[in-house]
Amino acid sequence: MNSFLKKIRLLFTERDIRNKILAVIGIIVLYRFFAAIPVPGVNVGVLEQLISSNQLFSFLDLFSGGGISTLSLVMMGVGPYITGSIIMQLLTVLNKDLKNMYHEEGEAGRKRFNQISRYITVPIATLQAYGLLTLLQRQGVLVGGDMLLFISQIVLIVAGAYITLWLGERISEYNIGSGVSIIIFAGIVATFPATIQAASVAATTELTWIYILLGFIAIIVVAGIVFITESERKVPIAYTRQVRDGKAYGDVSSHIPFRLNMAGVMPIIFAISILTFPQLLGSFLATSDSETSKNIGLAITEFLANQWYNGIIYFVLIIVFTYFYTAITVEPHTMSENLHKNGAFIPGVRPGSHTEQYIGTLVSRITLVGAIFLAIIAIIPNIVQGVTGLTNVGIGGTSILIVVSVVIDLAKKLDAQVSTRLYE
Repeated sequence: MNSFLKKIRLLFTERDIRNKILAVIGIIVLYRFFAAIPVPGVNVGVLEQLISSNQLFSFLDLFSGGGISTLSLVMMGVGPYITGSIIMQLLTVLNKDLKNMYHEEGEAGRKRFNQISRYITVPIATLQAYGLLTLLQRQGVLVGGDMLLFISQIVLIVAGAYITLWLGERISEYNIGSGVSIIIFAGIVATFPATIQAASVAATTELTWIYILLGFIAIIVVAGIVFITESERKVPIAYTRQVRDGKAYGDVSSHIPFRLNMAGVMPIIFAISILTFPQLLGSFLATSDSETSKNIGLAITEFLANQWYNGIIYFVLIIVFTYFYTAITVEPHTMSENLHKNGAFIPGVRPGSHTEQYIGTLVSRITLVGAIFLAIIAIIPNIVQGVTGLTNVGIGGTSILIVVSVVIDLAKKLDAQVSTRLYE
Protein backbone atom coordinates (compact mmCIF):
# COMPACT_ATOMS: atom_id res chain seq x y z
CA MET A 1 0.00 0.00 0.00
CA ASN A 2 2.83 2.37 0.87
CA SER A 3 4.53 1.59 -2.45
CA PHE A 4 1.30 2.35 -4.33
CA LEU A 5 0.91 5.70 -2.54
CA LYS A 6 4.52 6.56 -3.32
CA LYS A 7 3.90 5.89 -7.01
CA ILE A 8 0.78 8.06 -7.02
CA ARG A 9 2.69 10.86 -5.31
CA LEU A 10 5.54 10.63 -7.83
CA LEU A 11 3.08 11.17 -10.70
CA PHE A 12 2.54 14.70 -9.37
CA THR A 13 5.89 15.46 -7.76
CA GLU A 14 8.36 14.01 -10.30
CA ARG A 15 8.87 16.87 -12.74
CA ASP A 16 9.63 14.79 -15.83
CA ILE A 17 6.59 12.50 -15.45
CA ARG A 18 4.30 15.40 -14.53
CA ASN A 19 5.40 17.38 -17.59
CA LYS A 20 4.75 14.38 -19.86
CA ILE A 21 1.24 13.93 -18.46
CA LEU A 22 0.46 17.65 -18.80
CA ALA A 23 1.83 17.68 -22.35
CA VAL A 24 -0.38 14.74 -23.38
CA ILE A 25 -3.43 16.39 -21.78
CA GLY A 26 -2.58 19.60 -23.63
CA ILE A 27 -2.39 17.74 -26.96
CA ILE A 28 -5.77 16.09 -26.30
CA VAL A 29 -7.31 19.49 -25.48
CA LEU A 30 -5.87 20.87 -28.73
CA TYR A 31 -7.35 17.92 -30.65
CA ARG A 32 -10.75 18.54 -29.06
CA PHE A 33 -10.44 22.20 -30.05
CA PHE A 34 -9.99 21.23 -33.70
CA ALA A 35 -12.92 18.79 -33.33
CA ALA A 36 -15.17 21.75 -32.48
CA ILE A 37 -14.31 23.72 -35.67
CA PRO A 38 -16.72 22.79 -38.51
CA VAL A 39 -15.93 22.99 -42.21
CA PRO A 40 -17.91 25.71 -44.01
CA GLY A 41 -21.34 25.11 -45.56
CA VAL A 42 -22.93 22.60 -43.13
CA ASN A 43 -26.69 22.19 -42.64
CA VAL A 44 -26.65 21.20 -38.96
CA GLY A 45 -30.30 20.06 -38.76
CA VAL A 46 -30.03 17.63 -41.68
CA LEU A 47 -26.68 16.35 -40.37
CA GLU A 48 -28.08 15.51 -36.91
CA GLN A 49 -31.02 13.65 -38.47
CA LEU A 50 -28.69 11.70 -40.78
CA ILE A 51 -26.34 10.60 -37.97
CA SER A 52 -29.20 9.47 -35.72
CA SER A 53 -30.70 7.30 -38.48
CA ASN A 54 -27.56 5.97 -40.23
CA GLN A 55 -25.32 3.30 -38.70
CA LEU A 56 -22.40 4.19 -40.99
CA PHE A 57 -22.21 7.77 -39.78
CA SER A 58 -22.68 6.63 -36.18
CA PHE A 59 -19.62 4.38 -36.61
CA LEU A 60 -17.57 7.17 -38.19
CA ASP A 61 -18.71 9.62 -35.52
CA LEU A 62 -17.53 7.25 -32.79
CA PHE A 63 -13.97 7.01 -34.08
CA SER A 64 -13.68 10.67 -34.96
CA GLY A 65 -14.63 11.62 -31.40
CA GLY A 66 -17.83 13.34 -32.49
CA GLY A 67 -16.07 14.98 -35.45
CA ILE A 68 -18.68 13.72 -37.92
CA SER A 69 -21.56 15.14 -35.85
CA THR A 70 -20.14 18.63 -36.41
CA LEU A 71 -18.28 17.94 -39.68
CA SER A 72 -15.18 19.30 -37.99
CA LEU A 73 -11.71 19.73 -39.44
CA VAL A 74 -10.67 16.41 -37.87
CA MET A 75 -13.80 14.54 -38.96
CA MET A 76 -11.68 11.76 -40.54
CA GLY A 77 -9.79 11.19 -37.28
CA VAL A 78 -6.98 8.64 -37.65
CA GLY A 79 -9.03 6.61 -40.14
CA PRO A 80 -6.87 7.39 -43.23
CA TYR A 81 -3.67 6.51 -41.36
CA ILE A 82 -5.19 3.25 -40.09
CA THR A 83 -6.28 2.38 -43.64
CA GLY A 84 -2.75 3.16 -44.86
CA SER A 85 -1.28 0.95 -42.12
CA ILE A 86 -3.58 -1.90 -43.14
CA ILE A 87 -2.47 -1.58 -46.76
CA MET A 88 1.21 -1.51 -45.78
CA GLN A 89 0.91 -4.53 -43.51
CA LEU A 90 -0.97 -6.45 -46.20
CA LEU A 91 1.87 -5.62 -48.60
CA THR A 92 4.40 -7.19 -46.22
CA VAL A 93 2.80 -10.53 -47.08
CA LEU A 94 3.28 -9.91 -50.82
CA ASN A 95 6.54 -7.95 -50.86
CA LYS A 96 9.68 -9.49 -49.37
CA ASP A 97 11.53 -6.15 -49.17
CA LEU A 98 8.77 -4.58 -47.07
CA LYS A 99 8.67 -7.66 -44.85
CA ASN A 100 12.42 -7.45 -44.26
CA MET A 101 12.13 -3.72 -43.61
CA TYR A 102 9.50 -4.34 -40.93
CA HIS A 103 11.00 -7.42 -39.26
CA GLU A 104 14.73 -7.56 -40.01
CA GLU A 105 15.99 -3.98 -40.09
CA GLY A 106 15.16 -3.14 -36.48
CA GLU A 107 14.06 0.30 -35.32
CA ALA A 108 15.39 2.06 -38.43
CA GLY A 109 13.34 -0.24 -40.68
CA ARG A 110 10.20 0.34 -38.61
CA LYS A 111 10.68 4.12 -38.93
CA ARG A 112 10.98 3.87 -42.73
CA PHE A 113 7.93 1.59 -42.83
CA ASN A 114 5.86 4.04 -40.76
CA GLN A 115 7.08 6.95 -42.89
CA ILE A 116 5.70 5.26 -46.04
CA SER A 117 2.40 4.76 -44.19
CA ARG A 118 2.33 8.51 -43.49
CA TYR A 119 2.94 9.31 -47.16
CA ILE A 120 0.02 7.20 -48.40
CA THR A 121 -2.22 8.74 -45.73
CA VAL A 122 -2.61 11.88 -47.88
CA PRO A 123 -4.06 10.24 -51.04
CA ILE A 124 -6.23 7.95 -48.92
CA ALA A 125 -7.57 10.91 -46.91
CA THR A 126 -8.23 12.79 -50.17
CA LEU A 127 -10.25 9.90 -51.66
CA GLN A 128 -12.19 9.34 -48.44
CA ALA A 129 -12.91 13.05 -48.04
CA TYR A 130 -14.13 13.30 -51.65
CA GLY A 131 -16.43 10.27 -51.29
CA LEU A 132 -17.82 11.37 -47.92
CA LEU A 133 -18.40 14.98 -48.96
CA THR A 134 -20.05 13.93 -52.22
CA LEU A 135 -22.37 11.64 -50.26
CA LEU A 136 -23.17 14.43 -47.77
CA GLN A 137 -23.91 16.82 -50.62
CA ARG A 138 -26.40 14.37 -52.10
CA GLN A 139 -28.00 13.99 -48.66
CA GLY A 140 -28.42 17.77 -48.39
CA VAL A 141 -26.01 18.11 -45.47
CA LEU A 142 -23.64 20.43 -47.33
CA VAL A 143 -25.24 23.51 -48.84
CA GLY A 144 -24.07 25.20 -52.01
CA GLY A 145 -22.62 23.64 -55.14
CA ASP A 146 -19.61 25.89 -55.60
CA MET A 147 -16.62 23.82 -56.81
CA LEU A 148 -14.13 26.14 -55.09
CA LEU A 149 -15.93 25.61 -51.77
CA PHE A 150 -15.97 21.84 -52.33
CA ILE A 151 -12.21 21.76 -53.04
CA SER A 152 -11.48 23.92 -49.99
CA GLN A 153 -13.54 21.52 -47.84
CA ILE A 154 -11.47 18.56 -49.09
CA VAL A 155 -8.21 20.43 -48.43
CA LEU A 156 -9.30 21.32 -44.90
CA ILE A 157 -10.36 17.75 -44.09
CA VAL A 158 -7.12 16.25 -45.46
CA ALA A 159 -5.13 18.79 -43.44
CA GLY A 160 -7.19 17.87 -40.38
CA ALA A 161 -6.42 14.16 -40.88
CA TYR A 162 -2.71 14.89 -41.05
CA ILE A 163 -2.89 17.19 -38.02
CA THR A 164 -4.57 14.35 -36.10
CA LEU A 165 -1.80 11.96 -37.15
CA TRP A 166 0.86 14.50 -36.14
CA LEU A 167 -0.76 15.01 -32.73
CA GLY A 168 -0.89 11.24 -32.20
CA GLU A 169 2.81 10.91 -32.98
CA ARG A 170 3.65 13.69 -30.54
CA ILE A 171 1.79 11.75 -27.84
CA SER A 172 3.73 8.56 -28.69
CA GLU A 173 7.02 10.43 -28.22
CA TYR A 174 6.28 10.84 -24.51
CA ASN A 175 6.25 7.03 -24.15
CA ILE A 176 3.17 6.80 -21.99
CA GLY A 177 0.95 5.10 -24.57
CA SER A 178 0.16 4.74 -28.27
CA GLY A 179 -0.75 8.13 -29.72
CA VAL A 180 -3.26 6.73 -32.21
CA SER A 181 -5.03 4.72 -29.49
CA ILE A 182 -5.11 7.70 -27.11
CA ILE A 183 -6.59 9.94 -29.84
CA ILE A 184 -9.36 7.37 -30.42
CA PHE A 185 -9.75 6.97 -26.65
CA ALA A 186 -10.15 10.75 -26.18
CA GLY A 187 -12.78 10.88 -28.91
CA ILE A 188 -14.80 8.01 -27.44
CA VAL A 189 -14.67 9.43 -23.92
CA ALA A 190 -15.81 12.82 -25.27
CA THR A 191 -19.03 11.18 -26.53
CA PHE A 192 -19.82 9.42 -23.22
CA PRO A 193 -21.83 12.28 -21.58
CA ALA A 194 -24.10 12.70 -24.63
CA THR A 195 -24.51 8.91 -24.98
CA ILE A 196 -25.42 8.45 -21.31
CA GLN A 197 -27.84 11.38 -21.46
CA ALA A 198 -29.54 9.96 -24.56
CA ALA A 199 -29.83 6.55 -22.90
CA SER A 200 -31.31 8.06 -19.72
CA VAL A 201 -33.90 9.97 -21.76
CA ALA A 202 -34.81 6.82 -23.69
CA ALA A 203 -35.11 4.76 -20.50
CA THR A 204 -38.85 4.93 -19.92
CA THR A 205 -40.55 3.07 -17.08
CA GLU A 206 -41.13 0.00 -19.27
CA LEU A 207 -37.49 -0.09 -20.42
CA THR A 208 -35.79 0.73 -17.11
CA TRP A 209 -35.13 -2.93 -16.29
CA ILE A 210 -33.48 -3.39 -19.70
CA TYR A 211 -31.07 -0.51 -19.11
CA ILE A 212 -30.31 -1.80 -15.61
CA LEU A 213 -29.52 -5.19 -17.16
CA LEU A 214 -27.30 -3.48 -19.76
CA GLY A 215 -25.46 -1.75 -16.90
CA PHE A 216 -24.69 -5.11 -15.29
CA ILE A 217 -23.59 -6.49 -18.66
CA ALA A 218 -21.24 -3.51 -19.06
CA ILE A 219 -19.67 -4.23 -15.65
CA ILE A 220 -19.18 -7.91 -16.58
CA VAL A 221 -17.69 -6.88 -19.93
CA VAL A 222 -15.18 -4.55 -18.25
CA ALA A 223 -14.15 -7.30 -15.81
CA GLY A 224 -13.77 -9.75 -18.71
CA ILE A 225 -11.67 -7.30 -20.71
CA VAL A 226 -9.31 -6.74 -17.79
CA PHE A 227 -9.02 -10.49 -17.15
CA ILE A 228 -8.34 -11.41 -20.79
CA THR A 229 -5.98 -8.46 -21.34
CA GLU A 230 -3.87 -9.46 -18.34
CA SER A 231 -3.98 -13.23 -19.03
CA GLU A 232 -0.87 -14.84 -20.47
CA ARG A 233 0.61 -18.26 -21.15
CA LYS A 234 4.13 -18.59 -19.74
CA VAL A 235 6.33 -20.94 -21.76
CA PRO A 236 9.33 -22.10 -19.69
CA ILE A 237 12.80 -21.80 -21.22
CA ALA A 238 16.20 -22.96 -19.94
CA TYR A 239 19.75 -21.97 -20.82
CA THR A 240 22.50 -24.46 -21.58
CA ARG A 241 25.45 -24.62 -19.19
CA GLN A 242 28.56 -22.87 -20.53
CA VAL A 243 32.06 -22.88 -19.03
CA ARG A 244 34.17 -19.71 -19.32
CA ASP A 245 37.45 -19.08 -17.52
CA GLY A 246 36.86 -22.09 -15.33
CA LYS A 247 33.43 -20.87 -14.23
CA ALA A 248 30.11 -22.43 -15.14
CA TYR A 249 27.29 -20.29 -16.49
CA GLY A 250 23.76 -21.31 -17.33
CA ASP A 251 21.23 -23.62 -15.73
CA VAL A 252 19.00 -20.56 -15.38
CA SER A 253 15.30 -21.03 -16.04
CA SER A 254 13.01 -18.32 -17.30
CA HIS A 255 9.87 -18.05 -19.39
CA ILE A 256 8.42 -16.39 -22.49
CA PRO A 257 5.05 -14.70 -21.83
CA PHE A 258 2.45 -15.09 -24.59
CA ARG A 259 -0.53 -12.85 -23.97
CA LEU A 260 -3.98 -14.23 -24.65
CA ASN A 261 -4.80 -11.06 -26.56
CA MET A 262 -1.54 -10.21 -28.31
CA ALA A 263 -3.17 -8.03 -30.95
CA GLY A 264 -4.83 -5.60 -28.53
CA VAL A 265 -7.63 -3.50 -30.02
CA MET A 266 -6.05 -3.17 -33.47
CA PRO A 267 -8.13 -6.00 -35.08
CA ILE A 268 -11.34 -4.18 -34.06
CA ILE A 269 -10.07 -0.89 -35.46
CA PHE A 270 -8.99 -2.64 -38.68
CA ALA A 271 -12.35 -4.46 -38.97
CA ILE A 272 -14.32 -1.24 -38.55
CA SER A 273 -12.17 0.50 -41.18
CA ILE A 274 -12.88 -2.32 -43.65
CA LEU A 275 -16.56 -2.66 -42.73
CA THR A 276 -17.29 1.03 -43.24
CA PHE A 277 -16.06 0.88 -46.85
CA PRO A 278 -18.99 -1.16 -48.32
CA GLN A 279 -21.39 0.87 -46.16
CA LEU A 280 -19.97 4.11 -47.55
CA LEU A 281 -20.03 2.66 -51.08
CA GLY A 282 -23.65 1.53 -50.68
CA SER A 283 -24.75 4.92 -49.38
CA PHE A 284 -22.85 6.62 -52.22
CA LEU A 285 -24.47 4.45 -54.92
CA ALA A 286 -27.93 4.74 -53.33
CA THR A 287 -27.90 8.48 -53.98
CA SER A 288 -26.75 8.10 -57.62
CA ASP A 289 -28.83 9.26 -60.57
CA SER A 290 -28.41 5.89 -62.30
CA GLU A 291 -31.23 3.48 -61.53
CA THR A 292 -28.90 0.45 -61.64
CA SER A 293 -26.37 2.04 -59.28
CA LYS A 294 -29.19 3.12 -56.97
CA ASN A 295 -30.58 -0.44 -56.78
CA ILE A 296 -27.12 -1.89 -56.06
CA GLY A 297 -26.49 0.74 -53.39
CA LEU A 298 -29.87 0.10 -51.73
CA ALA A 299 -29.22 -3.66 -51.74
CA ILE A 300 -25.82 -3.20 -50.04
CA THR A 301 -27.26 -0.72 -47.52
CA GLU A 302 -30.24 -2.91 -46.63
CA PHE A 303 -28.04 -6.00 -46.27
CA LEU A 304 -25.60 -4.29 -43.91
CA ALA A 305 -28.42 -2.58 -42.01
CA ASN A 306 -29.49 -6.01 -40.76
CA GLN A 307 -27.90 -6.34 -37.30
CA TRP A 308 -27.41 -10.09 -37.63
CA TYR A 309 -25.71 -9.99 -41.05
CA ASN A 310 -23.64 -7.00 -39.99
CA GLY A 311 -22.66 -8.74 -36.76
CA ILE A 312 -21.60 -11.96 -38.52
CA ILE A 313 -19.38 -10.07 -41.00
CA TYR A 314 -17.94 -7.98 -38.16
CA PHE A 315 -17.28 -11.16 -36.12
CA VAL A 316 -15.44 -12.87 -38.98
CA LEU A 317 -13.38 -9.76 -39.84
CA ILE A 318 -12.19 -9.40 -36.24
CA ILE A 319 -11.04 -13.05 -36.12
CA VAL A 320 -9.26 -12.72 -39.48
CA PHE A 321 -7.50 -9.49 -38.51
CA THR A 322 -6.54 -10.87 -35.08
CA TYR A 323 -4.71 -13.76 -36.78
CA PHE A 324 -3.26 -11.42 -39.39
CA TYR A 325 -1.98 -8.84 -36.88
CA THR A 326 -0.58 -11.55 -34.60
CA ALA A 327 1.20 -13.21 -37.54
CA ILE A 328 2.88 -9.89 -38.35
CA THR A 329 3.96 -9.06 -34.81
CA VAL A 330 4.91 -12.58 -33.64
CA GLU A 331 7.42 -14.46 -35.81
CA PRO A 332 7.94 -18.08 -34.61
CA HIS A 333 10.98 -18.48 -36.90
CA THR A 334 12.67 -15.35 -35.51
CA MET A 335 11.89 -16.34 -31.93
CA SER A 336 13.33 -19.82 -32.49
CA GLU A 337 16.52 -18.35 -33.95
CA ASN A 338 16.89 -15.89 -31.08
CA LEU A 339 16.53 -18.68 -28.52
CA HIS A 340 19.20 -20.72 -30.31
CA LYS A 341 21.60 -17.77 -30.53
CA ASN A 342 21.25 -17.11 -26.79
CA GLY A 343 21.79 -20.75 -25.87
CA ALA A 344 18.21 -21.16 -24.69
CA PHE A 345 15.66 -23.88 -25.38
CA ILE A 346 12.16 -24.94 -24.42
CA PRO A 347 12.35 -28.05 -22.20
CA GLY A 348 11.10 -31.11 -24.04
CA VAL A 349 11.25 -29.43 -27.46
CA ARG A 350 14.14 -29.79 -29.90
CA PRO A 351 15.80 -26.56 -31.07
CA GLY A 352 15.30 -25.37 -34.64
CA SER A 353 12.26 -26.31 -36.68
CA HIS A 354 10.62 -28.20 -33.80
CA THR A 355 10.76 -25.09 -31.59
CA GLU A 356 9.42 -22.96 -34.43
CA GLN A 357 6.53 -25.39 -34.99
CA TYR A 358 5.80 -25.55 -31.24
CA ILE A 359 5.66 -21.75 -30.92
CA GLY A 360 3.55 -21.43 -34.08
CA THR A 361 1.00 -23.98 -32.84
CA LEU A 362 0.88 -22.39 -29.39
CA VAL A 363 0.39 -18.88 -30.78
CA SER A 364 -2.33 -20.13 -33.14
CA ARG A 365 -4.30 -21.72 -30.29
CA ILE A 366 -3.93 -18.73 -27.98
CA THR A 367 -4.88 -16.36 -30.80
CA LEU A 368 -8.11 -18.28 -31.42
CA VAL A 369 -9.24 -17.69 -27.81
CA GLY A 370 -8.27 -14.01 -27.94
CA ALA A 371 -9.93 -13.52 -31.34
CA ILE A 372 -13.23 -15.08 -30.24
CA PHE A 373 -13.20 -12.94 -27.10
CA LEU A 374 -12.62 -9.72 -29.10
CA ALA A 375 -15.32 -10.64 -31.59
CA ILE A 376 -17.91 -11.44 -28.90
CA ILE A 377 -17.24 -8.17 -27.06
CA ALA A 378 -17.47 -6.19 -30.31
CA ILE A 379 -20.82 -7.64 -31.44
CA ILE A 380 -22.59 -7.27 -28.07
CA PRO A 381 -24.44 -4.13 -29.32
CA ASN A 382 -25.61 -6.07 -32.40
CA ILE A 383 -26.90 -8.91 -30.20
CA VAL A 384 -28.67 -6.51 -27.82
CA GLN A 385 -30.27 -4.58 -30.68
CA GLY A 386 -31.34 -7.79 -32.40
CA VAL A 387 -32.91 -9.23 -29.23
CA THR A 388 -34.46 -6.12 -27.66
CA GLY A 389 -35.07 -4.02 -30.76
CA LEU A 390 -33.42 -1.02 -29.06
CA THR A 391 -31.52 1.25 -31.42
CA ASN A 392 -29.96 3.23 -28.58
CA VAL A 393 -27.99 0.77 -26.45
CA GLY A 394 -25.68 3.35 -24.97
CA ILE A 395 -21.97 2.66 -24.91
CA GLY A 396 -21.09 -0.34 -27.06
CA GLY A 397 -18.69 -3.22 -26.43
CA THR A 398 -16.18 -1.83 -28.92
CA SER A 399 -16.02 1.50 -27.10
CA ILE A 400 -15.62 -0.17 -23.70
CA LEU A 401 -12.92 -2.49 -25.04
CA ILE A 402 -10.88 0.37 -26.50
CA VAL A 403 -11.27 2.57 -23.42
CA VAL A 404 -10.37 -0.19 -20.93
CA SER A 405 -7.43 -1.42 -23.03
CA VAL A 406 -6.00 2.08 -23.39
CA VAL A 407 -6.42 2.78 -19.66
CA ILE A 408 -4.60 -0.48 -18.80
CA ASP A 409 -1.78 0.39 -21.24
CA LEU A 410 -1.50 3.92 -19.80
CA ALA A 411 -1.39 2.56 -16.25
CA LYS A 412 1.39 0.11 -17.17
CA LYS A 413 3.49 2.74 -18.97
CA LEU A 414 3.16 5.21 -16.12
CA ASP A 415 3.88 2.49 -13.55
CA ALA A 416 7.05 1.53 -15.45
CA GLN A 417 8.30 5.13 -15.46
CA VAL A 418 7.45 5.66 -11.78
CA SER A 419 9.09 2.33 -10.82
CA THR A 420 12.25 3.43 -12.62
CA ARG A 421 12.34 6.64 -10.56
CA LEU A 422 11.81 4.67 -7.34
CA TYR A 423 14.63 2.30 -8.28
CA GLU A 424 16.96 5.20 -9.01
